[in-house]
This record gives sequence, structure tokens and C-alpha cells, in this order.
Amino acid sequence: MFNVTILKMKDIIKYILGIIFTISIVIFISKYFQKSDNNENKIVNEVKNKINILSEQSLLNCFEHATPVMSSINDEYSKIAKEDDHSKQNILQGILKTQISSIQEIEENQNNIEQATTNENNVDTNNETENAVANIDNNKTEEPGVKTEVITNNPIKESFNTQYGNVKIKNETDYELTQEMLTPDITIENKNIVLFHTHSCESYTSSESYPYTPTGNYRTTDLNFTVTRVGTELENQLKQYNYNVVHNTDYHDYPAYNGSYTRSLKTVENILQTTSADIIMDVHRDAIGSRSDYAPIVKIGENDIAAQIMFVIGTNDGGLWHPNWNQNLKFAIKVQEKAEEMYPGLFKPIMLTKSRYNQHTGKYTSIIEVGATGNTLEQCLTSMKYLAKVMNEVLK
Repeated sequence: MFNVTILKMKDIIKYILGIIFTISIVIFISKYFQKSDNNENKIVNEVKNKINILSEQSLLNCFEHATPVMSSINDEYSKIAKEDDHSKQNILQGILKTQISSIQEIEENQNNIEQATTNENNVDTNNETENAVANIDNNKTEEPGVKTEVITNNPIKESFNTQYGNVKIKNETDYELTQEMLTPDITIENKNIVLFHTHSCESYTSSESYPYTPTGNYRTTDLNFTVTRVGTELENQLKQYNYNVVHNTDYHDYPAYNGSYTRSLKTVENILQTTSADIIMDVHRDAIGSRSDYAPIVKIGENDIAAQIMFVIGTNDGGLWHPNWNQNLKFAIKVQEKAEEMYPGLFKPIMLTKSRYNQHTGKYTSIIEVGATGNTLEQCLTSMKYLAKVMNEVLK
């Protein structure tokens, strides 16, 4: 930023008028005397000629010529006087026009200076504001200024009976969840991530971008159109943040649906023999059924339409050995708590169930259900972009 000094208008006008007036007087006097000298020389020469003529003639003739000569001389002086008056008038008009023009120019210059100063101050203010916003953004752990809005058509009533901060939980177990059980006071040291799919063939509503022919009730063996493709998107997004991700794409619900969890458990156990991981995620589609009109979605920012996500956390309330279910719940709460800060509405309430769902395999194991049958694949892929952003904030 630089300083601009603005002179008072009266001082500028006074100085300019003085200069212009002095220059105008000098020019006027020079031209006047020059013209007067020329006119006087002209008259003198004319008189001399007349006298010469008179000297050559008689006295009578002199009187005869004298009268016209005097008349001619008077005419010449009258003409000169008129020309001088006209010249003076033109000069004064010229001076006046010049002064008016100068005053207008001064005013314009002053306005320009003031405008330039104002613009500069505005630029500096804007720069300071932008820098302040940039500094705030750099200090934030979440993406700032992103508006979200749940816009689900034909929604299913959202139900929950427990809440931790902004995180809602639908507790279907016999456990009474205490504050200590809900507080996500966990430290995640092992950041390797395992992704797999117990129901690999679960798919979505066909769309122009991802058309397919279902081979069952919103199912297909073409894994390019199922939750397996959604898992691949999450894998790619997490790898952009330099996380080690193992993604298994084996069929576990084909050719037979029964026994899916038994087969997927064996897959996870085999992976853990070679890869140490605490974060294990079984990626599903919402198993609410075949309602084509139910598509839980959230609008993020101006253009992104994302399918909502839901954590399903199992317990040992059904009788199966599962000593670390509370750790799993704390992990889900920790992730969803951050999601509510960054993209409110991205997650539906956590579902806490009596079944185990193979979640005894890791300290932070969960099912994530991405969208429902009415969602399109592109909506679910968009969700994975934002889930990866949230997980990165939790894990870094």
C-alpha cells in the first residue's frame, strides 16, 4: 500500500488560474503590440503616399484630396479599433474557456485520485480479508464453507434412542449405553485399512452413467456396478492420503447367498495373516429392501449429490464372543462426530445390533451401508470422496 496526498481544491484552482492568467497576459500583450505596430506602419505608409500625391498637385487639389484622405484615415482607425475590440473579446473568451477547462480537469483529477485511493484501500482491505480467511482455512481440520442439506425423497422415518453430541444412535441391544461407553477416547495407531464385501453383488438403480441389467433384486454379478465398485472408489480416495489399503473383491454371496458371512470371515482372517490392520470395513448397500423410491441422499456444496452412509455396529448381545464391540462403537462415533462437523447429514444414525457380523476381527471393525436400492452408483461414489476426507481428518 502507498500513501496518496490530496491537495485542497481551492489551492489547486488558485495556482492554476494564476499561471494561466500570467501566460495569457503575456501572449495578449505580445500579439497586441505586434498587431498595432503593423497597423500603424500601414497607416503611416498610406499617409506618406497621400502626402506625396498632394505635394504634386495644387492647393485646391490638395483640399480636394485631403478630405477623402482624412476620411480614409478615420475609417482605418475605426477598423483597427473594431478588430482590437474583437481580438480582445476573443482572447478573453479563450482565457475563460481555458480556465473553465482547467478547473474541470482539476476536478476530474481530484476525483480520480480519490477513487484510486478508495480502490486501493478496498483492495488492501480485501487482501487482508482474504489472507485472514486463508489463515483460518489453513488452521481448520475440515473443509470450510461447505453447505449440506438432506434432500431424500420419500424418506423412511429416522429413529434413534441415544445421542452423543451430534451423533445419533439407534440402540437395538439390551445394553444401556453410558457416557463412558460412548466417549470416543481412542488412539488409532495402526492406520492400515482393510475393505471387503460380504454381499459383493448388491447394486443400485441403473442410470445413464452406469447402466446395467440386474440379475436379481437390485443385484448383479458384474462388480463394476455393485458395492464392490464403491469399495474401489473408497480405496482410491484413501490412497490419495497415503494410507495403506487392502481391498478384497472376492464374491461371498455368489453363487450362494447363504453362508456369505462365513466366507467373508475366512477372507478377512487370511488377509490379517499377512497384513496387520485394526480398521476393517465391510462395505454394503442398505438392506432395507427393494423400494425403488427410497434413495437417502445429501446435497454437499452446490453440485454434489451423495448417498447417505450408515454405520452398523455389532455386539455380543446375541451370544457370540465379541470382546471389543465397544471399541468398534467408539470408532464409529469418532468418525461420525467428525462427519457432523464437516458434512452434516452425510451419515444416518448409527445402528447398534445384537448380531456380531464378523466384527470381532479387529479393534475398529464396522459395516458401512452406502445408499439404498433407489440410489445411483454415481451418488455412492460421491459419498466415498467425502468419507475419505472425514477419515483422513480422524486418522492424521
